[in-house]
Amino acid sequence: MTLTTAPLPTLMVVPTGIGCEIGGFAGDALPSARLLAAASGCLITHPNVINGASLYWRDPRIHYVEGYALDRFASAAWGLRPRRSQRIGLLLDAGIESDLLLRHRQVAEGCRASLGLDVNAVVSTDEPLGVHLAAGPSGTSWGTLDRPDALLRAAERLKAAGSTAIAVVARFPDDHTSEALTAYRHGSGVDVLAGAEAVISHLLVRHLKMPCAHAPALAALPLDIDLDPRAAGEELGYTFLACVLVGLSRAPDLLDLSSGCSIAPDDLVAEQLGAVVVPDGALGGEAVLACLERDVPVIAVSNPGMLSVTAEALDVGPQVLKASSYAEAAGLLVALREGLAIASLVRPLPSLRELK
Repeated sequence: MTLTTAPLPTLMVVPTGIGCEIGGFAGDALPSARLLAAASGCLITHPNVINGASLYWRDPRIHYVEGYALDRFASAAWGLRPRRSQRIGLLLDAGIESDLLLRHRQVAEGCRASLGLDVNAVVSTDEPLGVHLAAGPSGTSWGTLDRPDALLRAAERLKAAGSTAIAVVARFPDDHTSEALTAYRHGSGVDVLAGAEAVISHLLVRHLKMPCAHAPALAALPLDIDLDPRAAGEELGYTFLACVLVGLSRAPDLLDLSSGCSIAPDDLVAEQLGAVVVPDGALGGEAVLACLERDVPVIAVSNPGMLSVTAEALDVGPQVLKASSYAEAAGLLVALREGLAIASLVRPLPSLRELK
């Protein structure tokens, strides 16, 4: 099928650390993202959807935008400017042991040599970052940093050296025997790292207003013969950095629209959004609420996780289109892109309403 109409810029959101059946693991939402990109012609999504540790897939129709920046974009505060290539600075936590540090540097060198990525500088923080993992009352993952100041100082050095995007690797705690990790590897738990990763990337993007993404540094896990296929991408190598470097290599620049910057013809702004696709229990995020306020069609996909913020809970039922799968969501996007009334695709078709 070939679509001849203009692209329909679409947000795809799968919140980090809430254990969604699709998108709660190692890049397992990437096939769904590729399908939505094909249906819409322009998909804006965040690293949690695209990152697959050692696995990745580059698609010119998919824009890789960190979660905080995606919220700012959906709220019409920031715009996106497509880039052919970013100069990526590599920021390494001083708390990473020497052997593990070398592994991450070698990933960056391999991406330069084999993929042609522009990694222009590397810097280590002047103090260990001190990452701590936690869980929220709902069971979602969270985390804190002992030294956010060290993170920001290192990032400023990379920016001053000419980096236009930053890949950060922080040492995360190892707990190979935890019940949460075991559940995750067997396909029934929450990614215990994801919440803390979001804290790190949100802090950097908010401070620098430039593309940033995070990869955790961890000791290799023991083999598990019962591993869930959705977690397998994280078991293939020594680091999760490769997908972050690929994603950032063509991430769009972030435009602060309050600064009075001019908008180029290829720039993306919130007013162009034609739809947002989100798990049906995760409608309470900033990006989705901003879209609801502007009457952007919201496609709520059946994709169970830890949250239950539904259209019914928000009392916005008529504004939300329900989809039983991402395949059905892709069909709805095609209909919206083609200008078809969704009601015309449903039976029984109600009679035309006559005004009294």
